[in-house]
Amino acid sequence: MIQLTNVCKDYETAGGRRRILNNINLTIRPGERVGILGRNGAGKSTLVRLISGAEPPTSGTIERFMSVSWPLAFSGGFHGTLTGADNLRFICRIYGADFESRLQFVQEFSELGSYLYEPVSTYSSGMRARLAFAVSMTIDFDCYLIDEVMAVGDERFRERCRVELFEKRADRAMLIVSHSHRYLKGTCHRFLLFRDGEIEEHDDFEEVYFRYKESIGEAFENKEQMVAEMQ
Repeated sequence: MIQLTNVCKDYETAGGRRRILNNINLTIRPGERVGILGRNGAGKSTLVRLISGAEPPTSGTIERFMSVSWPLAFSGGFHGTLTGADNLRFICRIYGADFESRLQFVQEFSELGSYLYEPVSTYSSGMRARLAFAVSMTIDFDCYLIDEVMAVGDERFRERCRVELFEKRADRAMLIVSHSHRYLKGTCHRFLLFRDGEIEEHDDFEEVYFRYKESIGEAFENKEQMVAEMQ
């Protein structure tokens, strides 16, 4: 289980201190898939970083009683002067994982070919995302943090990502940020809507999507109109 209690996050800006998350209380249980919606800048990715431990909250507590991944497809932790393979070697050392068996998986899954042995600084953004996702799948976690990961690569690669993550790890908890309503509706059990630094929780996707469209100024006249768009 992951438990957030009265979590706040502030950032210093040119206009002064800005509160992005305000008194967030949230529980993620084993095996749950929680989807997150909200306009850009609402705090979705900030929440993912806090839960991963990449950033601390300004106040409040985050308790983790299960292992938590870094944000999937996040490539900011790679060392640019090291090759993709050497970055993988470093991560395997941190987690006490066997390098050779995981190198074979990353070679096959990322389809980077010889670029796996070139410095990551020479990669395109798409190549870095492929490497990041493949490396993420080499370490087992109880909870996976997913921030628009399925936008990586072409349709064939996205399907391979879907099978690797949602079928082979169907028993794991997941926190999923996405702007794709079809993706969230077909994947998640619970839904969080970020508005004004706070979250609204819903079990019904149509309700949360209706309120999400209101929050970004694209309100439907009625739910029937919304359902027609979603089909």
